[in-house]
Amino acid sequence: MRLTLASSSPRRQALLATLVTDFDSASPDIDERLLPGEPPEQYVSRLAESKARVCDRQNDLTLGADTAVALGHRILGKPHDRDDAMAMLEALSGRTHEVYTAVALLREGSVQQVCTCTSVTFTALSSAAIGEYLATDEPWDKAGAYGIQGYAGAFVQQIVGSYSAVVGLPLCETRHLLQRNGVTMRHG
Repeated sequence: MRLTLASSSPRRQALLATLVTDFDSASPDIDERLLPGEPPEQYVSRLAESKARVCDRQNDLTLGADTAVALGHRILGKPHDRDDAMAMLEALSGRTHEVYTAVALLREGSVQQVCTCTSVTFTALSSAAIGEYLATDEPWDKAGAYGIQGYAGAFVQQIVGSYSAVVGLPLCETRHLLQRNGVTMRHG
């Protein structure tokens, strides 16, 4: 069986490459709109499964993943423009928020899922610091308008949970899911 990652994210591809040596990637095209009243963990779980189903190939294992930044019950998606990104980062400044990442493994029509929640605390950010960050290429394709693996890592005062899940793929949980399904790991 071939493993297919249902993601065009270079971050997810790099993370998965730390676990397995050989996999395919496919770009899922799904509707990512939030359903009314949908909690963050259900939202990312639904999208991870949808991505896996859309990219499924017969006789494959297909891995879908999705990440959302939540401030309380409010999900902060990818910013639409500079003002949206500025508002998100101002809301996160000096506060703790949650990052939910779900992973769905599709095998012969059956889905196995895991969802992680990581708490991230930002230091207080000045308007100037936010403006300088927005002048980079980092915030535009990322939930919550930031990438912890880049310059915005300097905004993080504390993290409780999985760093790799905040980047986009919880390595420990993904490793266990793949091992249970017979995928050979790089390092046992």
